[in-house]
Amino acid sequence: MSTPQAPGSAENAVPDGETAPPEALEPGQVWSLAEDAPQEEVVSVAEGSKEALASQGETIGKLVDTLDGLALTVGSVRISSFDVLFLLATVGLVLTIAWFATRVARSTLRSATRFDEAQKVLAEKLVTIVIWTIAFFMTVDLVGIDLTALAFFGGAFGLAIGFGLQKTFGNLISGILLLLDKSIKPGDVISVTDQAGNEAVGQIRKIGIRAISVITRDQTEHLIPNENLMVNQVVNWSYSSRDVRVKAPVGVSYDSDLELVTKLLYKAAEDTDRVLKRPKPRVNVMEFGDNSVNFELRFWIEDPEEGLANIRSDVYMRIWRLFRENEVEIPFPQRDLHLRSSKQLDQLVELMSAGKLQAE
Repeated sequence: MSTPQAPGSAENAVPDGETAPPEALEPGQVWSLAEDAPQEEVVSVAEGSKEALASQGETIGKLVDTLDGLALTVGSVRISSFDVLFLLATVGLVLTIAWFATRVARSTLRSATRFDEAQKVLAEKLVTIVIWTIAFFMTVDLVGIDLTALAFFGGAFGLAIGFGLQKTFGNLISGILLLLDKSIKPGDVISVTDQAGNEAVGQIRKIGIRAISVITRDQTEHLIPNENLMVNQVVNWSYSSRDVRVKAPVGVSYDSDLELVTKLLYKAAEDTDRVLKRPKPRVNVMEFGDNSVNFELRFWIEDPEEGLANIRSDVYMRIWRLFRENEVEIPFPQRDLHLRSSKQLDQLVELMSAGKLQAE
């Protein structure tokens, strides 16, 4: 049979450093196993910055306390007027610094002489990404936002990238890869095909984050997604050299002196300004056609961005004048029509002849 122990015995003693709340004790009980209920912590934005500003002076401290007193608490988050103003000021300051740093970096890179155009564009993109990434983390640190609180939003943002922004990030990576291998760079001349299937030659003005800008001779600016240039075939007229060969086919009559025609074609190329002397033009006899002997004049230019159709037109105009001066005939297609005789055709001819005689 157990005997009740005295209230001051060791079993009923309160452990060192622990105090049982009075409402948790029963009559005659000195200690209890019940724990204090945890207090809900209120999260406030920019707490450290608030204390730092308040310590600058009594006037600033009163102003901070006044603004901090106008607050709204939602759950465990407390947002005051001071928090909103501090957030706007911090974001504005960081954006201004990042914008200024980006401009300075671009100006510095563009003045660098050791980089070509593709390397300069790539360096600008990488520096811009680094600057704005640093600006984001600086803003988060100054405002005092716990990054663990953004874990949910980070997951949602990653999901949005996977579905909605897949093309955007694909174009971004494609643009960086194009600049790395230097297959496409500002100033290159490429062939552009519109939605109707018409091909035009244009010059690359800019390689952006999402697309490249190509302007043609008629001042039409095409925006082509970077990803299209990675997966589709592209004709780059100035990839390894800016020299472009232009072909001008010409047909002459079978009665013409072929040696004279060859000399006149060479002279037409020599008399045109944009045609290069080196490599030399070349005249080839391509075939003996149905109505003409077909030649092809091949010549080189070094400024394809100035247009291909106009230089071909200038050469043709010079060929036309030289052929007329030297009486070289350019034939045109001729056809002989043969009608087979039949009873119905003979009757029709007789009726037409009788009608003509009556009219006379």
